[in-house]
Amino acid sequence: MCELIVVTNRKLCEGDFLDRIRLLCRAGVKKIVLREKDLNEKEYTKLAKDVLEICKAADVECIFHKYLFPALKLHAPGIHLPLPLAMKSSETAGELSEFGVSIHSVEQLYLAHACHVDYAFFGHVFATDCKPGSEPRGTAALAEICKKALISIYAIGGIKAENIKDVIEAGAKGACVMSFGMTASEEEIKELVKECCKADGRRL
Repeated sequence: MCELIVVTNRKLCEGDFLDRIRLLCRAGVKKIVLREKDLNEKEYTKLAKDVLEICKAADVECIFHKYLFPALKLHAPGIHLPLPLAMKSSETAGELSEFGVSIHSVEQLYLAHACHVDYAFFGHVFATDCKPGSEPRGTAALAEICKKALISIYAIGGIKAENIKDVIEAGAKGACVMSFGMTASEEEIKELVKECCKADGRRL
């Protein structure tokens, strides 16, 4: 089943951040990666407790980012680590139900395999405001990654309702959004979830 994942960045969120988390849960998002790179571990843990509580009530997975100890302490469903950190902490991270990394090449995919991760984000696939001036890798590169992957691959970067079918047809299990997830209306996010499911139904 196609999954839409939202990666958070509260600085892009115009209203209350926790209200945005509630909106995402209502809209049908199944996983939220709490990224918030600017927070130190103490600040992150405080925010994560609130987000985790909201997600649990809605049966949505809250995947922690970077901070492994809080994820273990709070019994988070999973952890998403930068690849270099994952390579150092794979045994401990593997204690969680979901363990993922971000990759940008076939070489990094093989390193992810060696870490025994469950999934990887690959991107950026399409042009995105999050990486202005940076050349997108495209669906052909995504398809190559998906063919060689022993794990689930999620496309990230410039995902929209108009192109989500392309990443699913390339072999991705699902897609990730950041700025769209932080700014779009509830109806717009529901539409993207719907298009993801429709694309999955057309998968060969």
